[in-house]
Amino acid sequence: MALPGIRGTEHIGFTVPDLDEAEAFFVDVIGCERVYSLGPFERDDDWMAEHLGVHPRSVMRELRFFRCGHGPNFEIFQWEPADGQAPQPRNSDIGGHHLAFYVDDLDVAVAYLHERGVRVLGDPTASRNASEGQRWVYFLSPWGMQLELVSFPDGKAYEASSTVRLWDPRDPSA
Repeated sequence: MALPGIRGTEHIGFTVPDLDEAEAFFVDVIGCERVYSLGPFERDDDWMAEHLGVHPRSVMRELRFFRCGHGPNFEIFQWEPADGQAPQPRNSDIGGHHLAFYVDDLDVAVAYLHERGVRVLGDPTASRNASEGQRWVYFLSPWGMQLELVSFPDGKAYEASSTVRLWDPRDPSA
């Protein structure tokens, strides 16, 4: 059974410490396009707690939507939380996360990041087992958010025996 009417991921939202810094990174380094912005949002009732699960007096300064190639949209927020802010989670923390960008040539993309002073975590790694055929590497945004580059120009090993396929950024009709 599935969620009725589900079609896929429409957007991914995340909070950043500085919207202008985040926009510069996603537009100037990654190549996303800003589409629109909204805000600020501030309430004097319990709407924020009821609808967003945050302290009712928290202020969402602004949100901005971005289109980044072929895939889900990004919605980034800047908040003034009334009850303090937790640090950036690591992958090993509950709620830990990363965003992965598919690139056609991993080595060219890694060199591009290095040229722009982006911190790349180690050298590219070749996956094994079901993901064999894929290479990947993590890198960090200026505020420490974990991001990843992945590439599998000839596909992944699991495709030879699986009847279900993962969404594939190489196929714009997928």
